[in-house]
Amino acid sequence: MNTTALDAPASRLEVMATVIAHDLEDGEWVEVGANLPVPRAGALLAHLTRGPNMTVMLAMTKAYLVDEPVIEDFAFITDVGAMRWAEAYYQHDQLLNQQRHRAHGVFYCGGIQIDAYGNSNLIGIGDDYRRLRFRGPGPIGTCNATVQSGRWHLVTTSHTPRVLVEQVDFISAVGYGRGEPDLRASLGLQNPGPSSIITPLCVFDFGPEDRRARLKSLHPGVSLQEVVDSTGFAFEHDEAVATTPAPSAEELHTLRTRIDAHGDLR
Repeated sequence: MNTTALDAPASRLEVMATVIAHDLEDGEWVEVGANLPVPRAGALLAHLTRGPNMTVMLAMTKAYLVDEPVIEDFAFITDVGAMRWAEAYYQHDQLLNQQRHRAHGVFYCGGIQIDAYGNSNLIGIGDDYRRLRFRGPGPIGTCNATVQSGRWHLVTTSHTPRVLVEQVDFISAVGYGRGEPDLRASLGLQNPGPSSIITPLCVFDFGPEDRRARLKSLHPGVSLQEVVDSTGFAFEHDEAVATTPAPSAEELHTLRTRIDAHGDLR
């Protein structure tokens, strides 16, 4: 990699990965879903820089990667190539069937729609499930992981009114419903719900009373109006909105040379 590429300012996807890394604590269990390069990069950045005791679920493996000079990406979650780093390997069906509550587990859930109350839709777009205008990949393991992990976040790399909507067409991962008090407890859900929505433009958290998304921080170089114009729901924000911390020089070097050597996040 040439010096110019290494010295370039952090991209918005690299800022997203850094948000994820800064949130994680050493000792937590991090499970990265399929085809989510930003959460993968964030989890690995935390592991390599300050989380040597994290349990990193990479594809179907538990991996210890602190001493690896470069961690190559792989195309599919079932790619056996990830076994090169494995301390343990799970068969796909066994991983889901044997999944239990993980008090220290952290999960990242995507969505073809994510709404103002933190519900995610991976099922499809349309009014009639029998004739969807767009069919999604299905909930896959997100139903399990968003219930059985100790905490979880919503993540999208497409911050548009089409993705961030007032109300999802179908719910594949339950956030806060329509903001009803004690909804999650009444459904027997074991964790308090999604902590945030992390996008290429900003971070939303959720109000403690109404459980509706509110703007927490803007990424460097992003204006409030850009977020307003790109979001399909109204949201509250402080008069002076905080700026999301960018990666340090050391973090950016680690991302570009050890985690994302091919530049997928740039």
